[in-house]
Amino acid sequence: MFSWSHMLFNKRILTFNTGSSSIKFALFEIGEEERLIFSGLLTRIGSSGGSYSLMDAAGCSLASERVAVPDHLAACEFVFCRLKSDFAALQPDAIGHRMVHGGPIFSEPRVVTDQLIASLEELSPFAPEHLPPALKSLRHLEKLFPGTLQVACFDTSFHASMPDVARLYALPESIRTAGVRRYGFHGLSYEYILSELLKEAAPGKLQGRIIIAHLGHGASMVAVKDGKSIETTMGFSPAGGLVMSTRTGDLDPGVILFLLEQGRMTPAEINEMVIRRSGLLALSGRTDDMLELLNAEQGDAAARNAVELFCYQARKSIGSLCVVLGGLDRLIFSGGIGENSVEIRSRLCTGLDFLGIRINEAKNREQGPDLTDENGAVEISIIKTNEELMIARHTMQVLKERTLTAD
Repeated sequence: MFSWSHMLFNKRILTFNTGSSSIKFALFEIGEEERLIFSGLLTRIGSSGGSYSLMDAAGCSLASERVAVPDHLAACEFVFCRLKSDFAALQPDAIGHRMVHGGPIFSEPRVVTDQLIASLEELSPFAPEHLPPALKSLRHLEKLFPGTLQVACFDTSFHASMPDVARLYALPESIRTAGVRRYGFHGLSYEYILSELLKEAAPGKLQGRIIIAHLGHGASMVAVKDGKSIETTMGFSPAGGLVMSTRTGDLDPGVILFLLEQGRMTPAEINEMVIRRSGLLALSGRTDDMLELLNAEQGDAAARNAVELFCYQARKSIGSLCVVLGGLDRLIFSGGIGENSVEIRSRLCTGLDFLGIRINEAKNREQGPDLTDENGAVEISIIKTNEELMIARHTMQVLKERTLTAD
């Protein structure tokens, strides 16, 4: 008798999450159980002050050093050199990649082939800050681990369930048919959080109206109804929606036209401004780090304005998503800021009593996971996200399907 668990027991899945300025990676052992072997991070690609860190499953440091790499090619070479020298014996059975944008073509994980790579290269204009560096990682890993199955997992896939009206931009049909529509992002993060909620649900069906706030360097929110995404704050690109660390969030297109028509900036300069020189960094004039801004805001009006606008825009989004959902049963905080900032969680919930949102400040200071106040109607909680594990699960499922087909 065929035994899937026996055949794929202890398969090693290497995951890569290549962002616009960082590379996160992890190695998992998956079979009857899921086990992290190590994880790592290379930060601030293309700027000074970067670092490389490697941790074991318990979070203890295996390596830590300051490093400055000029671009993603150098970053890939640095990370892969370390992996090859330090973990040469740990040959992965498959490799999973986070791909930020699947465009109008891809809505589920795909095995990496030459044809897929060509398609993703064509989609690069949809996410020029993310797809090209992710493709560089993919090509490097093909050379490092020749013949190893690679799988592309798309951040946009989770939002494929959004209704048509939520996808539309009021643009001419010729532009819409070229793929210009609202896609939504952070899908792998949201998918992981829902998988955690499903552990609580009975019998295996997630019901209710949920808002998940993924608040980190990149920030977005999603409205989930009965386990499906029905609206989200990001749109065509990861630059839209909420105010973020260095990204503008939603911006009147007239601003871009003004800058172009007045000859103040070129398209390349505008792209650099929107992605890397705006958000909290631009408002504060000093840093994009939320903790630093919170510590400075008492004596620094610019830092205070940055924090206040971040919270103001986030509260507006919670309100609009509640309208789409027709009410709210649960609010979940995740991402680096959402998981760790007591002050931001408190401020986001302040003034939302009319929606039934009331945070228990004592529980909030204790860092949860349950932050619900007995006088509130909405359940509030913290769930730590794990995009890398979600990538590993998708990759394992593809490996399973290929094994069953071959059998």
